[in-house]
Amino acid sequence: MRLGQDGDRREGDKQGRDRGADWNGDGDKQDGEQPHTALPASVADPGPPTPFPPKGGASPPLFPRFSRRRRRPDAGAGARGGWHRGCGGHCWGCGVTAGSRGAGGAGEAGSGAGTGGTWSARDWGCSGAREVPGVLGALGALGALGALGVLGALLALLPPPAPAETFSAMLSVRAALGAERRLLRRLRSYLRDESSRLRLLRRFYEKVQALHQDPDASVDNPLLAFSLIKRLHSDWPKVIYSDEATRNTQELHAGLREMEQELPGAEDLEGAAQALMRLQDVYALSVKGLASGVFQRDGQPPLYSPGRRAPLSADDCFHVGKVAYDTGDHYHSIAWLEEAVRLFRLSYGSWNLEDRSSLEDALDHLAFSYFMAGNISHALSLSREFLRYDPRNQRVSRNVAKYKKLLETGTGTGNRPLQRPNSTRLQSRDAYEELCQRPRAQAAPEQLLHLGCSYETNGSPFLLLQPAKKEMVRTQPHVALYHDFITDAEAETIKGLAGPWLQRSVVASGEKQQKAEYRISKSAWLKDTADPVVRALERRMAALTGLDLRPPYAEHLQVVNYGLGGHYEPHFDHATSTKSPLYRMKSGNRIATIMIYLSAVEAGGSTAFIYANFSVPVVKNAALFWWNLRRNGNGDGDTLHAGCPVLAGDKWVANKWIHEHGQEFRRPCSADPQD
Repeated sequence: MRLGQDGDRREGDKQGRDRGADWNGDGDKQDGEQPHTALPASVADPGPPTPFPPKGGASPPLFPRFSRRRRRPDAGAGARGGWHRGCGGHCWGCGVTAGSRGAGGAGEAGSGAGTGGTWSARDWGCSGAREVPGVLGALGALGALGALGVLGALLALLPPPAPAETFSAMLSVRAALGAERRLLRRLRSYLRDESSRLRLLRRFYEKVQALHQDPDASVDNPLLAFSLIKRLHSDWPKVIYSDEATRNTQELHAGLREMEQELPGAEDLEGAAQALMRLQDVYALSVKGLASGVFQRDGQPPLYSPGRRAPLSADDCFHVGKVAYDTGDHYHSIAWLEEAVRLFRLSYGSWNLEDRSSLEDALDHLAFSYFMAGNISHALSLSREFLRYDPRNQRVSRNVAKYKKLLETGTGTGNRPLQRPNSTRLQSRDAYEELCQRPRAQAAPEQLLHLGCSYETNGSPFLLLQPAKKEMVRTQPHVALYHDFITDAEAETIKGLAGPWLQRSVVASGEKQQKAEYRISKSAWLKDTADPVVRALERRMAALTGLDLRPPYAEHLQVVNYGLGGHYEPHFDHATSTKSPLYRMKSGNRIATIMIYLSAVEAGGSTAFIYANFSVPVVKNAALFWWNLRRNGNGDGDTLHAGCPVLAGDKWVANKWIHEHGQEFRRPCSADPQD
């Protein structure tokens, strides 16, 4: 198939499979949505919420109240609406207050769709490369991923923050540490002031208590009688309605409001949860292991051993499972909600300030997940356990009766095997994940003779004194790794220049650009006039490749910072359709790619070439080069590649895409039409 004639992604057609061209590094695959499973009209559903009220006059569903304490006996019964914790208003019927936080609730199937509230994503689209000054600018619109713990109850008092896109770049996640440090200082000041106030309060308590315990302190004494009346009239109201207590709380609230734009939004929490599920899938990690802070496959050594193990709480596991549940992904919701139930059972009866869910919440959603998977008997068992804690819950009681009836009649008792969702409809998922799990696969014997290491000057005087250290990775496709291509200082300079301008990476969808779940990162563009370091790097790449890198024959340098579990699923860098935005440059297709690793990672993040069946691990300061087009102008289908999810670490890369115009005499066509 000749380039530009067919943009379809059919199995067996290497030019059209998976994702097409990456415009500004952005593949043009259309996202696919998993079909939502229809619910039997008789069973009550603990979610998922949708942003619209029920249609056709149907009554709204009943949402269970997410509570840190044992739920009220009548919770979820009757026509009462539930609260999303941290929500500014009821979360059903007429919709949710914009920006509501927390988990969704429960509804009854057949009585209309539930409602939920989310923040709309802010458009961070970049219109082009920036000519930035040679110093780090101020970091803006960054979020505090860890600030939802101890201060969860206080955050509920805040107005909804704008989505900070914290999860999509590790630079933003690291900046969130600064936001949480400021919250800690505020809380420390609050605790100090409250401790002083409570010391005075204890002194008052001990003084009054001593009077009550002294047998000689009789109100027959007119002085003591006067003191009693004065205390009850003025001292006790002052103690209970303390101006100082109100002032301390108001100062804490004011400090939080100052930071509201830096706090993560619903999209961040959802993106962080999806990142954990992505790592679970791609690296075949167990949920129980992840919850205990272990990154290990069954029977294999750990992929990553952190210096400090950070186990997840029951509430953490519930929220990951709830994100899967809300999208109809019961494959993941069951695994995470099972772990949440196990941990909640271990700690039942204790109370944690940061918990925004409960054992009852986890049982409720897990039961319905099992029902959706066809396991009616287990759904019944979990619902019965729920009723031990909340025996007056009418909705769950009705579910128990309906589960019993389904089992008696044999209706819907088929335990359907759970299929892992493939929302992006990635056709090469298995091969991609296998390569991510085992970087640097062995080359075929016929290629081994052509692989090796050498010093290269490419006939350029620029490289005579310091030749490039070339490692030939593969001959088909032609992929070479140049070690020590940049210095640590140059890498830090480039990251510093790009940092203030990072925005969510987008992908091409037809002639438009949009965010996509199969690419999680932030990127920025640097002209060669941004800094002498960038200009020197451009000259070095031109000398190494022998190609013309002057605009418009090459794109500006793109700097990318991957996010939490950041990845880029299989895609081509070159265009597979003439409708691609890439052709707006009027300089032809992308003939070659240079990708420079600006940082090291602790685990994951390899570059996997799917059809060529090999992957290259991250090598700090090295540059990976490959040809995207054959000499006849056709795209090389073997260059389908992916950025594996970063398991641990902070991955930065710089991409340089070179176009075919201007290279006619530098890489001429071959006499062989098949080449």
